[in-house]
Amino acid sequence: MRKLILLLGILLFIGCKNDEKITIQQSKNTYPKMNLKNLHTEDKAVQTQLLLKAEEGKVMSLQIAEGKELKEHVSNVPAILICVSGKSVYKELSGETNLEAGDYVMIKKDVKHEVLALTDSNFILVK
Repeated sequence: MRKLILLLGILLFIGCKNDEKITIQQSKNTYPKMNLKNLHTEDKAVQTQLLLKAEEGKVMSLQIAEGKELKEHVSNVPAILICVSGKSVYKELSGETNLEAGDYVMIKKDVKHEVLALTDSNFILVK
């Protein structure tokens, strides 16, 4: 038993004494990347930017400045509003909910709704 423990100790010591240095290479950034915050360059409280238009829908970036709101309106198609950053309140006739990064709400067709930004907020809207 002692010989087994001694052998395991020697193997462990040899295995841990590895002088190889592990280096992590940083990406060369050869593929173009984008950032939602860079899309909204106008000095407006509420801004939208089309990200993708497909045959049966579209994806938009929405930015709302702190204390401002996307005024009450109706969507003629179902939609998903995804909070990417910031804090906001989504309101419709059936109730309201706080949104933070990662939260999303399903917006039904023909339902009046609005969004109030408690802090500068960015969203993805999928219709």
